[in-house]
Amino acid sequence: MSLRIVVCVKYVPDATGDRHFADDLTLDRDDVDGLLSELDEYAVEQALQIAAEADDAETTVLTVGPEDAKDALRKALSMGADKAVHVEDDDLHGTDVLGTSLVLAKAIEKTGYDLVICGMASTDGTMGVLPAVLAERLGVPQVTLLSEVSVEGGAGGTVKGRRDGDSASESLEASLPAVVSVTDQSGEARYPSFKGIMAAKKKPVQAWDLGDLEIEADEVGLEGAWTKVDSATERPARTAGTIVKDEGEGGKQLAGFLAERKFV
Repeated sequence: MSLRIVVCVKYVPDATGDRHFADDLTLDRDDVDGLLSELDEYAVEQALQIAAEADDAETTVLTVGPEDAKDALRKALSMGADKAVHVEDDDLHGTDVLGTSLVLAKAIEKTGYDLVICGMASTDGTMGVLPAVLAERLGVPQVTLLSEVSVEGGAGGTVKGRRDGDSASESLEASLPAVVSVTDQSGEARYPSFKGIMAAKKKPVQAWDLGDLEIEADEVGLEGAWTKVDSATERPARTAGTIVKDEGEGGKQLAGFLAERKFV
């Protein structure tokens, strides 16, 4: 029986871009470029490594987001994933992590799975709780924040991993099906090759909306969100720093500057 791996990925705003809130205090995505979350690239890499070690495996990348989120899927497909699923619906606008976990869970159940792999957090929200909430919705074990992960016994087997803490490392395992998340210490993600980029154009991308997943609009979006932004203020522009010209007293001026601000 084929090992079915689903990787949850997110299309996020470029952190180097000039990001702003829209009038409804959600991110103005039209004003900034997006890309596959860097932390999710590690999840794709681990999925591909597990699939390569298995006798028979299929890797599906799954995202929830606007039309441009297809770019994140294409990046994952060009890395080597087999197929993709894109959940897109206007009513998803403003969905928080709990709503997103509902949509992902429904899509994963519809796709079929043995192992779900997530990144440790998204690079925009950085909440890091989605893998745990997703496992709860699916009713399967979770093994999170792994620096190393492997599968033994195929689809009906066991997922094993190592979680590294500040003072110790833990060896963890769970029977499949299960949800895992991997950290940025799990292994450098591969760069898509030209062959992979060309092949990705021919790989299937399934498109679903809320109706396909039997989810009501009021369960997601801003209306169904459990969290919201009450107010936001733009960060003040950076002011010019203090320049100390060393004309023989530079050291004293620097020490005085640091002492005045209680840095020393």
